[in-house]
Amino acid sequence: MEPKTISQTPISMTELKSEIERIKKREKEPSVRVTKMEDYINAIPLLSGAKEKELIEAIRKLDVPRMKDEFIFKIVEILPKTLEELKMVLQGYVISVTNDNMKKIVETVNSIMKKK
Repeated sequence: MEPKTISQTPISMTELKSEIERIKKREKEPSVRVTKMEDYINAIPLLSGAKEKELIEAIRKLDVPRMKDEFIFKIVEILPKTLEELKMVLQGYVISVTNDNMKKIVETVNSIMKKK
């Protein structure tokens, strides 16, 4: 019997990394998808769990209209430093964000990335 998808919920890359570790402990030989995701996660720089949560909450608090969690998690994954980079991240989605809101998002990302 094929497993069915009940719901889809976006998760952060840090959560995905811990989920992959849990799957690897459970299964003797993880699937090709798990292996490819692990390779991808190891190839990109990840934020610490606390910093990632702080950034996610800060973007949510901006209260940008129509900003879904999947968009927020992609922003946190890519960490755009300029307005142009953010536009490139969001152009893959059906969402229109005003320039003012995009500036606020970029400022938020940059301010949290500067914190130690």
